[in-house]
Order: sequence, then structure tokens, then C-alpha cells
Amino acid sequence: MLQRCPAVNPTFLFRSCPLPLGATRRPHRGGVRIAIVAESFLPLMNGVTHSILRVLEHLQERGDGVMVIAPSTQDTEVLDVVHGAFVHRLPSVPLAGYSNVRVALGGVNRVKRILADYAPDVVHLASPFVLGWRAVQAAHQLGIPTVAIYQTEVPSYAARYGVPFMENWAWNRVENIHLLASRTLVPSTFALNQLRGRGVLRVDMWRRGVDTARFAPEKRDDGWRASVAPGGERIIGYVGRLAVEKQVEDLAVLADVPGTRLVIVGDGPQREALQEALPNAVFAGFLGGEQLASAVASFDLFVHPGEFETFCQTIQEAMASGVPVVATGRGGPLDLVENSRTGWLYRPGDLAGMRAHVMDLMGDDAKRRAFAAAAHASVQGRTWPALSAELVRHYRAVIAGEPVVEPVGRMPVVEPVRRVPAVGPAETKRGATL
Repeated sequence: MLQRCPAVNPTFLFRSCPLPLGATRRPHRGGVRIAIVAESFLPLMNGVTHSILRVLEHLQERGDGVMVIAPSTQDTEVLDVVHGAFVHRLPSVPLAGYSNVRVALGGVNRVKRILADYAPDVVHLASPFVLGWRAVQAAHQLGIPTVAIYQTEVPSYAARYGVPFMENWAWNRVENIHLLASRTLVPSTFALNQLRGRGVLRVDMWRRGVDTARFAPEKRDDGWRASVAPGGERIIGYVGRLAVEKQVEDLAVLADVPGTRLVIVGDGPQREALQEALPNAVFAGFLGGEQLASAVASFDLFVHPGEFETFCQTIQEAMASGVPVVATGRGGPLDLVENSRTGWLYRPGDLAGMRAHVMDLMGDDAKRRAFAAAAHASVQGRTWPALSAELVRHYRAVIAGEPVVEPVGRMPVVEPVRRVPAVGPAETKRGATL
């Protein structure tokens, strides 16, 4: 259920609605009282928001008490209650170059007051970095256990955004957050080893669910296919944010694959530049709900070139839709794609390898159908109710003070692709304030 609060100051972008009675009511007997601190949230849709929404649905069904703390939005009709959870909006400013992404303002004490007033049993930190750093400190000072969800490899974005000197600083921030959190949950084996290699040992796995009723082969739409590929071409598809870290420009090597049409679903700050770089591609814009499900199921092949995915939900949705995948062999795709069965993985940066794998599947209908069937079968059972129930078990574990089983010894550090030595601003383990 969504409720809206119209009373918003458009200049400072803070919410002015009174706290609803439901936000202070205790959960049912045996339930959990949770504060979810979201680095980003509605109306912005991304992997972080998607995961939170699915979790909120499950927590509402359970009858748990939930509040979301998130940056304010430019939307003058601010979402006030989402799936039974009150949304407390903090003042925010736009991220440079990404006007629809808001960065929350305010210090640790402000977050501390909100948490003290709400008195949760546990604080869920969704992809913490700026607001999440303040929240983990506030919760620590209040003695409230925290579960941090690591799902965005922010430090590795630095070189892509032209600020390689910020990479070490960003990794230091990530380490500070997860060393202070009671428990960190990661979505992939790569991310698990990455954090453990950096000395963060209270780490466990929490993968992502997929809606196999929405994303399914039967959603294939021949009419939509004809609209984007009127010549009957086979469709090579991509779904995701059009931003520099996604490396969508790498798809240019597929522009002249015979008998195919490249279709890009999504929007973002790089759209105009990508349209110039890929003049023959179809840019379908942002799609959601059933429109997205139909588009994905209508692809013949899904390609994801991004090298910095801790999981990659769009790959899982493509597989649920019966679409084989070609993706880079780094990060989350290593767990999702089984080479030579559900798709192909290529070495990061090897665009000739990407093209060869695409040619292999687009040129062999029988092989592509076999890969498609295997991809669809591989994600069955990965439901959001099951994954959300697993998350609640992690909540209860940190509330009870149960330890994470730590590895013996220290795991090797996993170096980011094209890592650039950094000499930027320092942040000590105990002295950071930003």
C-alpha cells in the first residue's frame, strides 16, 4: 500500500507530515521492529530500491514494524507509507551529474535522534555509503545491532568517473562501515571474498530473489519484437542504468552482428552519448512492471558488459524469462551464469571475446534454445519470500548476538579491474567524519 504526503517544502526538500500512528505502533508479538536506512529510495528505481521494496512486502505480511529513512525527493507528492512502512525523508541535494539521485544531508546526531525516537530492534543499512555511514555510527552509539547490505562497488567507480585518486578513500569508507556493522550480507561469492580480503570478517551471504511469475518465457511479445526489429532481426538486449559504470558503450562491438538488432532498455545520464555511439540501436527508455517483463522475455540474448556488479539482478530476470546471457566474468555474474550451459562469461575487457560468444549463440538456434531452457530452470526456487525470510533470520541472529562463522586465516584481496593507485584524501578507521 502506498500513501502520499503532499506537504513538502520544494526549496529544502524535507517532509513535513506528522509521524503517523502506525509508525510508532509495536509489531505483533514475536515480530521485529526494523529501521531500514536507504542510501536511495523511491521514486528512484534501482537495484537498492527494488530489493527494499521486495523486503518491505514480506515484512508487511509478517506484521513486523518498519520505518524507512531515506533522502528527500524532488517529487512534490512524497511517498509517505510504502507497504506499511513509514518513510522518514531527510533533507538532500542532487548528486553531481545525476540529478535524480539525492544525497542525504545531516550528521550522525540527526540520525541518532531519529533512531532513538523509533527504538528499533535492528537497523538495516541498504547499500550504505553516505547516509549509511552516519547511521551505522548512530546505531553503534545507541547499542542497536546493524545488518549492512553490501551491493554497490562504489570504490571501483572512481576511475570510470575520472577521479581515480578517490578510490582508496572510498574503499576506506566501505571498510569503516562494514567493520562497525554487526553483520554484513553480500549477494555473491565475489563480494564475500572481496570484503573478507579487506579484513571485514563478519560477512555472510544473502542472495536476491526473482519474481518468476512476472519474469517468464510466456511473456514474450511478438508485437513488441516487431516494433523494435521490424525486419525480423534477432534481438540482443540490455537492461539497466545508462551510466558510465555500466560500460554500455562496449556494446558497440555488436553493432554489425549479422541479422540482429541491439535494443537497450533503461535511462540515465549517458543516454545521449550512447545514442551517438550506437546510432543503429533501439533505445526503448525506462520500462517497468509488465512492460519490462515483456521486453526481457522478447529478447533472444541478454548481454551485460558491466564489470562492477556485486550481483546483477537484470541477469537473473533475463534467465527467469528464458533468455541466455553473455556477461563479463567478474563479480555477481560469476555466480549467476554457468559457462557453456546458461550463457557465456568473457574475460573483463575482452570485447572480441564478448562478440565471439554472441556470434556463437546467435548463429546456432538449437544451442541458444538449450541455453535458454537451462537458464530458466536455474533460477526456479529463488523466490523473494524465501530470501526475505532468510533476511529476517539474520535480523534475529544479530539481535541475539550470534556470531558469523568466520573463515580461517585471511582471504586474499580481490583487486578491482583496471585498478588505479590512489593518493587521495585519507580516512582513518576511527577518525572519519564525512
